[in-house]
Amino acid sequence: MKVIPAEVLGMCFGVRDALRRAMLVERPDQTTIDGELVHNRVVLERLELRGFRQTAEQGRREIPATPSVLITAHGISDSRRLRLLESGSQLIDTTCPLVRRVHEAAGQLQREGFHVLVLGKPGHVEVQGVVEDLDSCDVVGAPEQVRAFGHSRLGIVCQTTMPVHLADELCRLIRCHNPHAEIRFIDTVCEPTRRRQQAMEALLPQVQAVVVVGGRNSNNTLQLVALCNQHDVPVLHVESAAELDAAWLARYQTVGLAAGTSTLDETIAEVHEALNRYPAQQSTSECSRAGSTKPNPRT
Repeated sequence: MKVIPAEVLGMCFGVRDALRRAMLVERPDQTTIDGELVHNRVVLERLELRGFRQTAEQGRREIPATPSVLITAHGISDSRRLRLLESGSQLIDTTCPLVRRVHEAAGQLQREGFHVLVLGKPGHVEVQGVVEDLDSCDVVGAPEQVRAFGHSRLGIVCQTTMPVHLADELCRLIRCHNPHAEIRFIDTVCEPTRRRQQAMEALLPQVQAVVVVGGRNSNNTLQLVALCNQHDVPVLHVESAAELDAAWLARYQTVGLAAGTSTLDETIAEVHEALNRYPAQQSTSECSRAGSTKPNPRT
């Protein structure tokens, strides 16, 4: 089997910095991570072994009992930050600077009198952190959620991991549904996400199928899976080499390898090594994309 890795894949600088900061914490047993530091099961298990307490993603409204609170790379709202400080918590802030940029852009638009539209996944921890500081906003995650919003001024920002093509389509639809509104768009899709999506776009024509490595609830990883589906390329989403499916892989001669921004280098290497051990059991003609049956992706 021929394995072609995406030109850009795996951890971004924001995730690496967050992990580095967490590993430098001297008293993890006295520190609560406010949500999931990154959406990666292996990382979360290692943090637990180090002694960190961890708040569930949906349980972040409570004030942790430990003296220190570690803010994750996904960030939090200013209002929650203030609550933590007023409670006496010592904050260890690992918020990605590109996530801070979304907060700043949304705040700027609100101060200038715009109703803010956040393009992103409703309920996602990053999106929630942004909207909690906004008085007038809507979250738009899909074309069917676009409507006439009833405001004369609309300001648009993006979740950092929003697919570029989807952001463009949503902006187009917002303009169509709100023809008389003043609309200002601030592009806050982060460059690491953009580069990984572009790398996937470049990879797809070269392969018959793709293995995407990353957490089940990692939004940027799921967007890579979605790109494969949109281009009708069979895709297998795994968290580790142990989840590779020999029967599925046997259908293909050439397989691409991609990974989300919270995927460890060692995990990618393990999956790559495992893929290299799989022989292609059918001829190219037998497993060509045109003649293959698209399997259900593991998402």
